Amino acid sequence: MIIHVVKPGETIQSIAKFYGVSENDLIQNNGLDFPENLVVGQCIVITYPEIIYTVKEGDSLYGITNSFNVSVMQLLQNNPYLADRKYLYPGDKLVISFKKKGSLTTHGIVIPFVTDATLKRTLPYLTYISVINYTVTDQGDLISYYDDTEFIKTAKNYNVIPLMFITTLTLQGKDNIETVYKLLLNEESQDRLIENILTTLKNKGYYGINFSFELVNPENLPYIENACKKIVNALKNEGYLAFATINPHIIQTGKDIDFLKIDYSHMGEVPDSLIFTSYEWAINPNPPSPISSVYGMETFLNYIKGSIPSTKISIGLATIGYNWELPYRAGISRVYSLTYDSAVALARNENIAIQFDEISQTPFFLYTSKDGQLQTEHIVWFIDARSISALLNLVFDYSLYGISVWNITVFNAQLWLIINSQYDIIKFNNIL
Repeated sequence: MIIHVVKPGETIQSIAKFYGVSENDLIQNNGLDFPENLVVGQCIVITYPEIIYTVKEGDSLYGITNSFNVSVMQLLQNNPYLADRKYLYPGDKLVISFKKKGSLTTHGIVIPFVTDATLKRTLPYLTYISVINYTVTDQGDLISYYDDTEFIKTAKNYNVIPLMFITTLTLQGKDNIETVYKLLLNEESQDRLIENILTTLKNKGYYGINFSFELVNPENLPYIENACKKIVNALKNEGYLAFATINPHIIQTGKDIDFLKIDYSHMGEVPDSLIFTSYEWAINPNPPSPISSVYGMETFLNYIKGSIPSTKISIGLATIGYNWELPYRAGISRVYSLTYDSAVALARNENIAIQFDEISQTPFFLYTSKDGQLQTEHIVWFIDARSISALLNLVFDYSLYGISVWNITVFNAQLWLIINSQYDIIKFNNIL
């Protein structure tokens, strides 16, 4: 796999010719909406499949899998466009296999209003999926927002393990500190919560939970550890999985990295896996900063190294980016969320080259918007193929359990291309 950064004057044709691949492959694999108008600094991922097969008259998907001794799931992973197709046509080129260098556990976090098309394109690449649909009250009750029954069934059809994502946050990411402390200090509420969780798991068909801990600090850590141990033990006794997601609140300012110094060793003893990730919601009250800083995550991993088994740790990758108005004033400046495609489109529309911060391994650009006589400066931070590749390198350099994607509501073609062309995605077959 090669990540090419577009230079001035380059076109999709010149890039394809240079690497000896077809223009159509580059466009389709990278999900390019405007291939004839590339942005300077934009990333193009180039892959070289091990085996490619050209569909002939009378071929079927199952017949091809039998001929090459591969699964339908592998074909869906290698050819995501098949998720949108009912039939194969003569002349279609199918990637049968890539030469992989390892295996990877993947986890996606999603809100149930993801479109069916996006879900079915993404599920082949996932080991686990956490559904954000349950908020905990201080009495231990669960508030559900959507009917997730069909969602769970669809995930299982793709051999993806569905987990209940349980949080005290609202779906907009607003925290409730009072609820957290009432729940942590009241064992009766915890017992009620356990009962509600087990009932929901059985009724809905989830395979476990992913408990979100957003406000961990040295003062409340002992209470969180006790509550977590109690809940997890109750679930394990019933044969369910238990994951925990923690926001380490890593902040990068230049070359300075800051986060709360917390001893997570006891937390690491309890759940099946700990996911460390930032929470990127549609609303962001924080000042401008890189998204998913690789340097920051590596600094954090060095801090917790040895206190938690590395094989229990997954690290997060936030696919959302932000556009901040400058100068930034907390509570006054507007901040807009945007996808990778939206960020690139904005740079294209503003005729601005995308820059890259080598420390955080994240792209950014600045531009000026105009509204009549009013001019406003902006800075946009997001992630691209280089950010994804750097985070994956951390997973293998530190022998971690895997990677967790926040969130998968929008299909990111380059993300899954980078992962799937290099790693076998771990699937637990026959989970139905």
